[in-house]
Amino acid sequence: MDLINLIKKAVIDASTTFRDDQLDAYNRAIESETNDNAKWVLELLLENARIARANKFPLCDDTGIPHVLIEVGNDVQLAGSFFRDINDGICEGLKELPGRPMAVKGNSIERIEQSKGLYESPEKLLSPSFVVDTMNDEGINIHILMLGGGPEIRANTYKVFHKRDHRKVFNEVLTWLRSEITMLGCTPCIPTVGIGRTHFEASSLMLKAMAYGNLNIQSEIETTLTRSMNCSDAGALGIGGSVTALGSFINIGPQRASGVRIVCARPCCCVEPRRSTVHLSSNLLE
Repeated sequence: MDLINLIKKAVIDASTTFRDDQLDAYNRAIESETNDNAKWVLELLLENARIARANKFPLCDDTGIPHVLIEVGNDVQLAGSFFRDINDGICEGLKELPGRPMAVKGNSIERIEQSKGLYESPEKLLSPSFVVDTMNDEGINIHILMLGGGPEIRANTYKVFHKRDHRKVFNEVLTWLRSEITMLGCTPCIPTVGIGRTHFEASSLMLKAMAYGNLNIQSEIETTLTRSMNCSDAGALGIGGSVTALGSFINIGPQRASGVRIVCARPCCCVEPRRSTVHLSSNLLE
């Protein structure tokens, strides 16, 4: 098993290739959009995706920060080099892609101030700490998510007083998203929401929503959120239109006996979620 090359390929695939459900969602959006200018934008975004896939070009100039979600099955023994190989594969993928050089030089203060400039090498862009979880299936899933800066600027993790009514929670989410989405620019979006007991858990659930969300399979709550977003008339790239959101991804985890729910809401941009998954079966791990 050459884990480094598998991860390298996953980084490139996530960064250059629309999933089938994304392609389907764009085609549905083009069919339903009534604003001719917005329809033209949607067609250009779909053409951009076709060119990126054919030539292995990044879908966007902001190639994103690599985030890793690992799920480990029952009785799996991880090799001593497992986590190092994932990091090495990410570095190789960023070099070959190439990723946009965004890593900031310097000590803690200098990095905040960005006073020492940037590294020229894209592989200097380190991934945040991995999120590791268990799963009931055998083997290992390694999800690579490339997260762009625009959605991060418009995202938020915050408390909501639920008042024993789920509609109160989602009305708060919708109010926040609608206030931010017109400033995102890179629409149509996919609102992605994690609801948990702590800020860490809510953010982790939001990442899982991106890893597993399917635009062809939407829950009632996801459909309702999407319809509400599309009433905003923001449209593709904010120029107006009936399609502001292609769909929604929502992941609700365990809750504590409390008057608040912790919500992480992130409006994925028109090329996100950029994701790819490496599945290692049990026989490959032996």
